[in-house]
Amino acid sequence: MASTGRITDARIGVLMGGCSSERDISLKTGRAVHQALMRLGYDAVAIDVTDRLHRDLEDQKVAIAFLSLHGPGGEDGTVQGFLETMGIPYTGSGVRASAVGMHKAVTKTLLAAHGIPVAAGTVVREGERSSLARILRETHLDLPIVVKPVAQGSTIGVTVVRRTGEWKDALALAHRFDPEAMVESYIPGHEAAVSLVGSAAEGVKVLPAIEIVAPGGFYDFSAKYQKGKTQYLCPAPFPPKVLRQVSEMASRTYEVLGCEGAARVDFRITPRGRPYVLEINTVPGMTETSLLPMAAAQVGIEYDTLVERILQSALDRAARSVSAVRQESAR
Repeated sequence: MASTGRITDARIGVLMGGCSSERDISLKTGRAVHQALMRLGYDAVAIDVTDRLHRDLEDQKVAIAFLSLHGPGGEDGTVQGFLETMGIPYTGSGVRASAVGMHKAVTKTLLAAHGIPVAAGTVVREGERSSLARILRETHLDLPIVVKPVAQGSTIGVTVVRRTGEWKDALALAHRFDPEAMVESYIPGHEAAVSLVGSAAEGVKVLPAIEIVAPGGFYDFSAKYQKGKTQYLCPAPFPPKVLRQVSEMASRTYEVLGCEGAARVDFRITPRGRPYVLEINTVPGMTETSLLPMAAAQVGIEYDTLVERILQSALDRAARSVSAVRQESAR
């Protein structure tokens, strides 16, 4: 560790913004992260990601990237692969885990193969014959169902279809954001989230579960980002058995996908206390209303400390790269 108390003296580029539908939330996350790094005394610059990213990283002499990008282009392995070609270590999960985690259908297939409960459903591609009657018959589902883009975040483009007449509009909305729409069973009960922070030195720390009590029972974009609309119960007031299950399932999901750094696993829990994994977020939000910092605070991890722990994942990646080069040279 550097004598200054910082874990690195390298210049850190906080990558934010981008062009996804989650751009505004990404900017809020990035600004908050950048401010925290500055308070801690790091040499950090904020970079709004555009098609000039390669030049911006070189002009700013960025040595480490702190990813605050949400949605396609930021969480799907795209920018991760780009940074690897530039030799710049970055925070969070690698290319494979990011790509798998962003694609909800692939995530569900992988988790189901490892015995992790997920909602039943299917994928409808744009242009396919897709009458509601046929979908329900083939999937053995009943209304209500959930229709959402396969690769989006922040509940963008999501509809709970409760009546037959809502199907076409719901599918059209999902296809506005992705050529693939996921159709899955609506799981009544409780919404919950479990965040994790991992590092090579300390392993993976599972943070307390949060129960999300949204108006109308649907945790949509408005409920997520407008203050006062949603109630967050942390730690979640679930029975000990349920808390243990969601913690174990979150940890297993993180492991199966091969995640690194911070991640958040979202759940639905039936009234009888059976949890199902909905999805994983490999670049969790870090705004003032975000769940990861809220859960971290419950175990005494302040926001700035959390940012530094996430930064450590980039240093772990850099150390592995150096080790790999040395091993190759020794052959």
